[in-house]
Amino acid sequence: MTLVHRSVLLEPTVAALVDPSFEARRWAQNPEIQGLVDGVYVDCTFGRGGHSRLLLSHLSPQGRLIVIDKDPQAIAVAQELAAQDSRVTVVHSGFGDLAQALDELEVGPLQGVMMDLGISSPQIDDAQRGFSFMREGPLDMRMDTSGGLTAEQWLAEVSVEVLKEVIAEYGEERFAFQIAKAIVDRRQSRPLHTTRDLAELVAGVVRTREKGQHPATRTFQAIRIYLNRELEELAYALPSILSRLATRGRLAVIAFHSLEDRMVKQFMSAAARPAQEQSRLPILEKDLPQPLVQSLGRILPTDQESSDNPRARSAVLRVVQRTDTPIPQDWMRSASERLLQQAAYSRQPAGKRGRR
Repeated sequence: MTLVHRSVLLEPTVAALVDPSFEARRWAQNPEIQGLVDGVYVDCTFGRGGHSRLLLSHLSPQGRLIVIDKDPQAIAVAQELAAQDSRVTVVHSGFGDLAQALDELEVGPLQGVMMDLGISSPQIDDAQRGFSFMREGPLDMRMDTSGGLTAEQWLAEVSVEVLKEVIAEYGEERFAFQIAKAIVDRRQSRPLHTTRDLAELVAGVVRTREKGQHPATRTFQAIRIYLNRELEELAYALPSILSRLATRGRLAVIAFHSLEDRMVKQFMSAAARPAQEQSRLPILEKDLPQPLVQSLGRILPTDQESSDNPRARSAVLRVVQRTDTPIPQDWMRSASERLLQQAAYSRQPAGKRGRR
């Protein structure tokens, strides 16, 4: 059977970047993308290029699109696209290193940036990647297969304490301790080699679960997020993107689970209302920090999209537009610190974390 990748919230995401009059509350009444635009745009999560291809169809010949992905398979597809379209520049990297990539490319202010967070359908559907508990495959789970620990290697050495914390933090799993203990106990006699090994072990520990959800869902999510440093990368990327946006430049982010969406929502809210923390201080209104972004709202998948593509059901698209207010250095620093705290990396044992 041929597996078809469907980009989630495709049209509204691209419209959010290129339509000057875009607002989320108006999209349902007028779901169209019109005109061609100039400028530099970034797709931080190329995947198989669904969003990028639609965006390219709305870029003028003078426009430029920088596509980023850490997955070598995605990069291979991106390079094929770049060979056909000179407006495309390909960067093999995680979006946490976006600032460095843009500096190396000597790129100026950005007109639009989009992010489609989490795991992509092709990664789930390829059993050899080890992301799916529904398909038998090696316990890999690396988005960048060119380096780093596999899930099998990490599970063979991690302590009960760290594993419990990872599963609880990134999987929001209430049976985290029982799962962690079962994994560590099991490896004493039989190492975990495959996705089925792990899924069956977790299913034997988690006796109750939400209707329609596999018992191993949260554990697989937690291990994947931890190994790929997904929330840490997001914590570095969001302030970096904001600092690079041109006036009226847009940031559109699609999130699929509460950990990502909470970070995105709180970051955007803080940038839209930077004076909120000082509202009770004896400061004149004119001296309060001005908004760094304007919120253009959020969009959820339609019932039709969720029906056609079940993986779209939990998606949330949030969009902001940059104002002309300069970004204070202390705001950027505090925003980064808050995001890293939300990512929970500061709670990990010493020596377990660090930028790649």
